[in-house]
Amino acid sequence: MSVYLHEEDLPEGVLAPGPVAVDTETMGLITPRDRLCLLQISDGGGDEHLVRFGPGSDYAAPNLRAVLADPARLKLYHFARFDLAAIRHYMGVVAGPVYCTKIASRLIRTYTDRHGLKELARELLGQDVSKQQQSSDWGAPELSEAQKDYAASDVRFLHAMKVKLDERLIREGRMELAQACFDFLPHRAELDLAGWPEIDIFAHA
Repeated sequence: MSVYLHEEDLPEGVLAPGPVAVDTETMGLITPRDRLCLLQISDGGGDEHLVRFGPGSDYAAPNLRAVLADPARLKLYHFARFDLAAIRHYMGVVAGPVYCTKIASRLIRTYTDRHGLKELARELLGQDVSKQQQSSDWGAPELSEAQKDYAASDVRFLHAMKVKLDERLIREGRMELAQACFDFLPHRAELDLAGWPEIDIFAHA
């Protein structure tokens, strides 16, 4: 298992066919203000690839864009809504089709309100994920080894989590509902970017 850091694009041919786990690191939580600094991606085979974008990047990244926009590749996220918006805003692609482990968890783990990646990794896989670097300077000229390991861990377990979550969604008859939610997520991200971040347009009031 290795972590590879690349500058401005993903090398061609480093990912096996099939679903890819995707995550992003930004300068903050307001997408148009806080630039995309890092995108993590893994094919689930044991290696994680980190693509770093510098200040003033044009985010051209043709190899990475091709993977993200490929309709034949399922993209696995944890809290896809944020990552989809960041990728759409900075890279100009809709990175779907989508599977979100946080949405799946909320649909099936109704016995808890703890749906973070750390809790999911511990319960479903018996893995401990450190979140110490969650709030750090992702735009720094050099990333620390701790930052790189943290970023890689955000995509390291998503393939295995999907298997476990799908078993429960099927068992409880909620897979069709989950898929409908996943299909809507790119539109939810577009609503965020268009100015409806915390407004429920389906609400009565």
